[in-house]
This record gives sequence, structure tokens and C-alpha cells, in this order.
Amino acid sequence: MFNRLKSLIAAGAVAVAGLASPALAADAVIGVSIPAATHGWTGGLNYHTKRTIDRMKEAFPNIDFVLATSSSATQQVNDIEDLMARNINALVVLPFESDPLTEPVKAAKAKGVFIATVDRGLAEEGIEDLYVGGDNPQYGKAAAEYFKKKFPDGGKIVVMRGIPTAIDNIRIEAFNEALKGTKIEVLDMQYANWNPDKGFEVMQDYLQRFPKIDGVWAGDDDAALGAIEAIKQADRKNVTVLGGSGMNKVIKLVQDGHDMVDADIFYPPTLIIPAIELVTMKFATQAPINGRYVLGSPLITKDNAAEYYFPDAPY
Repeated sequence: MFNRLKSLIAAGAVAVAGLASPALAADAVIGVSIPAATHGWTGGLNYHTKRTIDRMKEAFPNIDFVLATSSSATQQVNDIEDLMARNINALVVLPFESDPLTEPVKAAKAKGVFIATVDRGLAEEGIEDLYVGGDNPQYGKAAAEYFKKKFPDGGKIVVMRGIPTAIDNIRIEAFNEALKGTKIEVLDMQYANWNPDKGFEVMQDYLQRFPKIDGVWAGDDDAALGAIEAIKQADRKNVTVLGGSGMNKVIKLVQDGHDMVDADIFYPPTLIIPAIELVTMKFATQAPINGRYVLGSPLITKDNAAEYYFPDAPY
């Protein structure tokens, strides 16, 4: 499926380069609903979303786009209702939270709207026609394997979950499964919302309650930065922090040999790009598009950090 979808994108790129007649492109309106830039990852998401829409509009002037950014799950539900009133033909949606968005998206699907979900997914399987995301089981497993290697004789770790979404559940399940049979003790798991301020707050709580913490899986680079600051302020030593997503600032810490951060897990906000491109191809070239497009989530270390460091990127 991955190779098939790559071929469709490549075919679309050829169509862009050689588009001779606008009549070849089908008239359609594509709604795009994503979270607002509430933290670094979604800031990057918004940047790549707008940039991709601009490129697609230039290439296919007969395809219209309506972008809505939401600061809460409730607002996103309302935004999708507004998009439906615009008679959209397709919806590209990255849910703020999985549960509240499932029924509104399901209702859109029932009205014949082509559904592409990105990253976080919905609480019910089979609604979307296309899914674009990272390898979330691999993401959780990579974190567990990192701590198993880091603490082969056992260690005490704390975990920061993201927000209540399908992908957070998948990551945690894979993480817990991979830790079975080890001597690593998970002291607690709390939601930190993939947010630096919440990460700081949760880490302060952990530090107050647990006299010994060997490692922190922050689950996200923004939360990791908050955890690092809390650890510094508490003057706690020998604590390893693992984030995730590939923020440039954190990759640089890995490159520079930071005393708390020697690895990261890749999960880029550029996931939105192939989602928008593929949906555009469906209506511009009448290509039959459906299925799953999954990008890997490898572990980033000092040995390969240069491959993932893009200093000019917004995230």
C-alpha cells in the first residue's frame, strides 16, 4: 500500500508539472480541519498545512480548500459542522481528540464526504477512506526498547501521556507490552497534553512524590522540555529524559551530548503533507485513493541525529 500511494503522489506530481488544461481537474472543495498551534508540533503542522494548500491551489486552480484551525475539541466539532455547510467533497482531519470527533466525522462520511484522517485517528475503526500517520506501535515500542537498553538491570521511570487519543492509547499499549518481563518499574503515568507547561507541572509532581527517578518518557519533545526544566530546578541528577517527534531543539541536544537527552523518537508534523496531496490527487486526477500511509518512527541518537536536524524548519 505504501508503494502504491507513493506512486499516486508521483503521478500527481507529473500531472502538476504537465497540466495543460484546467478541464482535467474535477471541481471539488476540500475541507481541512486541524488543531491550532497550541504547542511546537502543531505549530509545525499549521506551517506545513498552509504551505501545502498553497502549492495545491496553485497547481490545481479548480480545487478549492477551506482550512479551519481549532483550539479545542469542541471548537473542532463546530468547525466540521461549518465545513459541511460549505458543501465540501472531502475532509482532511487531524482530530484534536479522538472520541469527540468520531461522530461528527462519521456523520460527514454518511453524507458522502471522502474522509482522510491524519495522525490521531478516530475512536471507531473503518470510518476514514484514507489514513496517514506515523507508526504508533513502533513509537511506543522504541521508547520501551530504549529504556530496556538504558537500564538493563532495572530502573524506575515515569511516563507522560499525551492527550486522550487513539494514538496515545496505541503507543502506551505497545510501550507496556514491550516492557513486560523486565525489571523496569513504571512509577506513574499522567497526561501532560504534549505541552511544555503541563510537562513541567507533571514533572514537578513526580519529583515531589518519588525520591528516585531514573528515567522519564515524556512522549513528546514539548513535554520533554518542560520535564527537563523541572528536573533542573529541583537539582535532581542522573535522570534520563526521552521525548519524541523530532523537534530541532531536541535533536540539537542529542547532537551536542546533553546530560539528560541522548535520544529522541521521530514523528514529524509533515504527516499532513501527503494527506492533503493524496486527497487533492483523488479529485484532480480521478485517481482511486484509499488505504493507509504509515511513516516509520525510528530512534534518533547522536550517530544519526544529523539526518533529522533541519535548523531552518519551524519545528
